[in-house]
Amino acid sequence: MNRRAFIKSTSTALAGGALLGSYSGMALGANADDRFRRHRFGVNYVPSRNWYYCWNDWKPGDIARDFDRIAEIGADHMRIMLIWPWFQPNPKLVSSAHLDRLEELMQLAAKRKLDVLVTIYTGWLSGFHFNPPFLEKEPFYTSPKWQAVQELYLGEVSRRLMRHANFLGYDVGNEINCNWACAPTEGDAWMQRVFKQMQALCPGRIHVNGVDQQPWFTQTTFSPEALMAQQEIVSLHCWPYWTGAGKYGGHLDRPYTQLPAAMAALARSYGKAPQKPIWLEEFGACKAEMPEADVPRWMELAVTGAVAQGISWFTWWASHDVSERFEFNPFEFSLGLMTVDNQIKEQGKMFKRLAEAYRGKPVIIPDQPLPPPPSRRNSDATWEWLLAWMDWKK
Repeated sequence: MNRRAFIKSTSTALAGGALLGSYSGMALGANADDRFRRHRFGVNYVPSRNWYYCWNDWKPGDIARDFDRIAEIGADHMRIMLIWPWFQPNPKLVSSAHLDRLEELMQLAAKRKLDVLVTIYTGWLSGFHFNPPFLEKEPFYTSPKWQAVQELYLGEVSRRLMRHANFLGYDVGNEINCNWACAPTEGDAWMQRVFKQMQALCPGRIHVNGVDQQPWFTQTTFSPEALMAQQEIVSLHCWPYWTGAGKYGGHLDRPYTQLPAAMAALARSYGKAPQKPIWLEEFGACKAEMPEADVPRWMELAVTGAVAQGISWFTWWASHDVSERFEFNPFEFSLGLMTVDNQIKEQGKMFKRLAEAYRGKPVIIPDQPLPPPPSRRNSDATWEWLLAWMDWKK
């Protein structure tokens, strides 16, 4: 079956309302291949009250209400953000109060059968730099001073998280390449060292590096070959708006809707690994880029296209909208599946239908050969490759 026919057939199945029972993921100690052979659906958690400032103004009742809604729409996992300078305000101090709050969050999630991926060296989030207030002149990826700070922090957080069966693993940082850049050789070596530490401290968990599109489109910080080789499942952040898909088509055209599927093919091409598991760790759309009434349809097209390309896991950005009383890029305010008042939006209802249709079902990765990766490492050449893969003419 060709790609377009597969997408059409899966959309038909979704309309028929195929349902699955409750599913909270593969056993963490299972064979890695088994864990990635069935679809999972989750959200990037954005707290409905006080954004991630909630770490400093802790109200567990608000968090619990958010998690009730997240479970209600069919999510089986969340990706959460630790704001590094709040958790480690000094090179030799990790905040016990913030670690206590993290443990309480893990317990609240466990009660709702939600696994949690913890993004630790953050870093960069929603357009803001949260740099730790020290070592500003030290090179982040190569400095022994930074290495000591990173290891203390990772060790203290890991000691707490390993108490919780629903700890899925680590993301090393939320698009950490946006916060600290370096040559790919340096970034690759740092990533390898950190993954080794995470595996030693937290065996059996899943550890990824959730970079944005830049290392896949250009030469910066991490090489696509290392991102493929060093992760058991490869995390992708696929944002049509920020990658410039709008230059090549409308918001419901293939450059916009099939970017996740195409980026999965691109990553596998770089790794020469056509069967490598892929995690769509960030994807989303909002009313700043399209009519909000079209967001559910965009989500359906993006997910069914990604299912056709054999993407294993799906984690929408974000669980909740952000209150407009805060100062953010307008793009950030309406990305949620729920409102700041915890009401489920139409895109939340679509997410639930998609999760019910595919969650727990086998991942089918196409067996057709992939073209070689782009011969030039820049955005224009990468888009030329993606559009050719999509069979879309500019």
